Formats: sequence, structure tokens, C-alpha cells
Amino acid sequence: MPGGRLTQQDRQQIALGLADGLAYAEIARRLGRPTSTITREVMRNGGPTGYRAELAHRATERRAHWRRQATPRQPTSVSQADGRDAAAVREYAEVFTTVLMSSGLPKMMARVLGCLYTTDSGSLTAAELVQRLQVSPATISKAIALLEGLELVRRERDERRRERYVVDNDLWYQSMVRSARDNTQLAETARQGVTVLGPGTPAAARLESIARFLDFISESLSRAAEQAREVLHANPEAPSAGTAPRAE
Repeated sequence: MPGGRLTQQDRQQIALGLADGLAYAEIARRLGRPTSTITREVMRNGGPTGYRAELAHRATERRAHWRRQATPRQPTSVSQADGRDAAAVREYAEVFTTVLMSSGLPKMMARVLGCLYTTDSGSLTAAELVQRLQVSPATISKAIALLEGLELVRRERDERRRERYVVDNDLWYQSMVRSARDNTQLAETARQGVTVLGPGTPAAARLESIARFLDFISESLSRAAEQAREVLHANPEAPSAGTAPRAE
């Protein structure tokens, strides 16, 4: 597969693919690129309905210029203290964030959540998030409030009484349970429409079909979440032989 950065011609092909309604995976296949590259490119530049090849190319050139200006002049190591490749970690965090955005999260919420999930501790203070993401404290506060509303993060206080924002497996479980609950509510609302629109009518049949589908999905999701929680909590994954847990 070709490597390097996307060219202006690549971006024109992406725009044409989006206009034709092609999936990211198909556009990536035609360009010989990873799907994550196409997904990230589109989400960073207006999304599937707002992507414009010329504007995306100019924005990328501006970002590259800003990065060159911000790069320290003294040589820096490519590895972090824990032995990880710093550039690879940043690239992965960006890909993870892009996937979260594709699932429906707004950009800043996705960036905060991606940052938390890619730290060993799974928790950061507001000041640490500000430093890592290079945004204002108010921006972090707003994103955290929205993530809390979705039960995707929770607050704790550490030994120094600092407020920390935490992600863990239990929060992911709670998110699945909430999703199942939302589906159940939607199914019940659809069934109310059957009575209003009249049993046997095409509209009522459509709503009944939706309700039955959502009932099945909700029950399956709840059951799978409970089973996964029991299995994972009973058999926590141990570090590989010879590998010690990393500290943040």
C-alpha cells in the first residue's frame, strides 16, 4: 500500500467517493489506504456531508505549518520513559478519537474520552487534560459534564484531594445497560403508536415491527453485558509473562 500523506488528488477521490455514497472502507480500498486514514481525514475536515477536497488540503497544510513552528529545536527522543514510541501513541490516540466521533460523539468529548482511555491509569485531572489536549479549562469542563451525563466518565478525588476524571470497565458496562434501556423505551413508544394508528394499518405494522426488533436487541444487549461483566470480573486478564504492569 502506498505510504506517506494524502495528496490533493487523494482528497479529490475521497470527495468523489463520499458524493457517490461509498463507505469509508471502499474509498480506502480504492486508494490503497487503511480505512482509519480515510475515516480520520473525513471527520477532521467537515464530516461526510461537509467534506471538501480543496478545503481539507489547505487545512492540512496549515496544521503541518503550525506543527513545524511548535516543534522544539532541540533533539527529542522518539520513545517515552515507558518505552513506547511517542509518535505511534499519538497516532493511535487520534485514530481512536476519530472512531469515537464516527460513533456519534462530538469532537471534544471524543478527544477527552480517547485521552482518558489511552492512559495507563485511566484517570486524569482537569489540568492534565488541558495540558495534553491544549484547550481551555472551560472546554474540558463542558466536555466532562456532557460525558458524565452519558455516564461515560465519573469523578473521584485522589489522595491530594484533587478531582480526577475516571474511565473503567464498569462505566462501559453501564453504557451498554443504558443503551438497552433506551431501546426498551423506544420499543414501548412504538407500541403506543400501534393503538393510535389502528392495528392492521401499514403504519401500525411498521411500528410493531420496530418494537419487536428493539425488544430483541435490548434483551440480547442486556444479557450479553451481564455475561461479559461476570466473565471479565471473574477472570481479569493477567499481564503477559515477563511483562510488569506499567505505571502512569
